[in-house]
Amino acid sequence: MASSTKNSENTTKKSEEYSRLIAEVIPGGNDSPFRGFEEVGGHTIFFNRAQGSKLYDIDDNVYLDYLGAWGPAILGHCVPEVVGACKSAIELGAVFGAPHELELQMAKLVIEAIPSIEKVRFVSSGTEAVMSAVRLARGFKKKDKIVMFEGGYHGHSDATLCSQGHSSSGGVPSSTSEQTVLATFNDLESVRQVFAKYNGELAALVVEPVCGSMGVIPPNPGFLEGLGQLCSKHGVVFICDEVLTGLRVARGGAQSLYGIKPDITCLGKALGGGMPIGAYGGSAEIMAHLQPGGDVYQAGTFSGNPVTMAGGIATLKLLADPTVYKTLESRTAQLFEGLQACIDKKSLPIQLQRVGSMFGIIFSDKPVRNWQDHLNIDTKAFAQFFHKILARGVYMPPSSVDAACVSAAHSEADIEETIRIMSAQL
Repeated sequence: MASSTKNSENTTKKSEEYSRLIAEVIPGGNDSPFRGFEEVGGHTIFFNRAQGSKLYDIDDNVYLDYLGAWGPAILGHCVPEVVGACKSAIELGAVFGAPHELELQMAKLVIEAIPSIEKVRFVSSGTEAVMSAVRLARGFKKKDKIVMFEGGYHGHSDATLCSQGHSSSGGVPSSTSEQTVLATFNDLESVRQVFAKYNGELAALVVEPVCGSMGVIPPNPGFLEGLGQLCSKHGVVFICDEVLTGLRVARGGAQSLYGIKPDITCLGKALGGGMPIGAYGGSAEIMAHLQPGGDVYQAGTFSGNPVTMAGGIATLKLLADPTVYKTLESRTAQLFEGLQACIDKKSLPIQLQRVGSMFGIIFSDKPVRNWQDHLNIDTKAFAQFFHKILARGVYMPPSSVDAACVSAAHSEADIEETIRIMSAQL
């Protein structure tokens, strides 16, 4: 393979200088806090190119990429079919502000991939998708309260921030956070208690089927099915936030893996093959409450724009090939087998957790199954590991809890190189 360069602190001087300069004009030096290195320390890395399984920084270093652009790079970076489709679309007009046939094609492909969706509406981000789904559920049920889970992340809209400890964020009215009730992930009894306490007041329950922001936490057997049954029994809209998992863990999303049928599904990231996108969809009955036919308002100038739709269509067509998911499973299993051998040999307090190609290397002496477990993660040990592998050409999310990703572009040799680098630094 074309091995990543042997990076060192001395080779990232340009990134270090750019990190200083950007902080002078952009608050915190980034346009999204996830991109910062606050948890791991040090300066951020500036990239100028991505191709396949690799990232290239402004100091000419090469990295094997397991950030995956926070999820969208299922097929890898700069997939020719996706790039070509986007180029063709932009040459005809990047945005019309009016309907076009690519929206129709994309909607049909989404409905084909996600059977629980009968009708879908496109937006420009996962945050917009969840925000709009919550508003739709409230409008449909004519109620205000929603249930979420401690540690779940559903974007930065006011209604959802409190689930991950952001309820104290400036600008979020206390009256908004008071309408959100928290339960414990993987604890069905905690949900029953919430439903009993607020019986008749709840509009919706929002859940990540696999929690990707407090460690990669799969649902316990029967947990998601139990949520669906409780929602059905109490007349509560069941919202499945598949912004991370949709298309990533399976073509039909996590709901296809666990056999559930949510009332509304939220999608994003991977749906557009790298273009900014979000979507939410569900039963025709619920979706009919959106304006102009219903009374729930949602709009967006760039929603369903031709370039994003073209990239999404190309991506969905490529993901219809089952060999893509076989490759993803094979490569991720290869990575975990190699790392687990090292962990076992050294008797390290590290948990490897994954669902499909979403994975976490968690510095904890026991598996993480909920928010409380996540508090035991050794963030300092992860930070040291992060910088050690970064200096040797492996890029992970700069967070001890956020999901990393394998792409279909990773070769067996890429994975072996990753195992070698990581094992030496554990």
